Amino acid sequence: MSYHTLPNWESLVKKQLKTEDIYPILAKENLEGIEVKPFYTEVQKPLVNLPRVEESTHLVASYHESLEDEVFAFMLDRNVENLEEKTIFVNNKDLAGHISPKEEDQYFSLIDVFNEKEGSIDDQLAKELLAKEFKRSICLDISLHQNAGAAIYQQLGIALAKTKELVELYGSEILNQLIFRIAVGGNYFFEMAKLRAFKIVFNQLSKEYGLDEVPYIFAETSLRNKAVADNENNLIRSTLELAAAMIGGADAVFTNNYLVGRSTANSEEISFKQQIVLAYESIINVFEDASNGSYYIEDITQQIAEKSWALFVEIEEAGGYLELLKQGVVQKKIYEHAVKEQQWIEEGKIKLIGVNLYPKLDVKKSIEDLYNENEIKAVRWAEMFE
Repeated sequence: MSYHTLPNWESLVKKQLKTEDIYPILAKENLEGIEVKPFYTEVQKPLVNLPRVEESTHLVASYHESLEDEVFAFMLDRNVENLEEKTIFVNNKDLAGHISPKEEDQYFSLIDVFNEKEGSIDDQLAKELLAKEFKRSICLDISLHQNAGAAIYQQLGIALAKTKELVELYGSEILNQLIFRIAVGGNYFFEMAKLRAFKIVFNQLSKEYGLDEVPYIFAETSLRNKAVADNENNLIRSTLELAAAMIGGADAVFTNNYLVGRSTANSEEISFKQQIVLAYESIINVFEDASNGSYYIEDITQQIAEKSWALFVEIEEAGGYLELLKQGVVQKKIYEHAVKEQQWIEEGKIKLIGVNLYPKLDVKKSIEDLYNENEIKAVRWAEMFE
């Protein structure tokens, strides 16, 4: 008997669960408002392969001289002489000011020109960065939003709204000068779908300007689900996040240190080697769109794309991202989702091993202590118990 048809699958599950009413048992609630079915036999509209800018995902290490010979891509926040034939992601505003790339250099700016607190764009900084002629000059950092507890569709809607603000100031040619810094969380398949959905909506936005652009995605591991006293679990979580980023089609990946708030030479080396193991053991960094063809991921990709685009339109109709930041609307939207997420942590609906499961720690800080509806700030789930 083949179980590849829905009726056959249903009859098998009814037998195993010993009930006729299987769907309430199999229903899986999520905070994103995404409909997830327990079984997929098709996808309504198959997606084409979603390309990325880089041929294969760059594995990015924090710069250390011991890595100079073996590593191709570095994140840099201090000046290093004679780094030739490397890809460099500059993570320091002053350093970016001093660098003058030669033609063959591959420099990318990870400096965000938005001031989220004031609801403004640093126009002088943006113009200076654009004059540098880096491969990509302007970073749109939405890793902050993920770490602050924004929903996936909020992260992407905000990324589009920030993009629109830049296009209005600097023209549509800025679209191929952008690099999106995105934090990848622990919801494995949803995070793959997040990166894929972003490619769809960014491309759709570029088409409004008569272009056909693909976003440059710099993906990094999240801080949101990491715990101070839980190093081994942090390591497992961030490895899965890196895998989701590579399978989802990121152009570059970076591992934040799995030790929270501290760093050792050993932890820095292991953090980078997580990427090496994934890339060389499973070669997932070379596939252009590895999850294409999975009915489940295709379906949630399209749902996330639709919800993200709807939020972007809503932001635009209400006056744009900067205007809504000044009014406190963006902060409040993120706050409301973040608080719901934290309640799920407190209730154990989101399971964090070593924090609210095996062992179950006591709550030491309330949700009110952790969050502020007027500020977008990174909050780790585990802070409640630490």
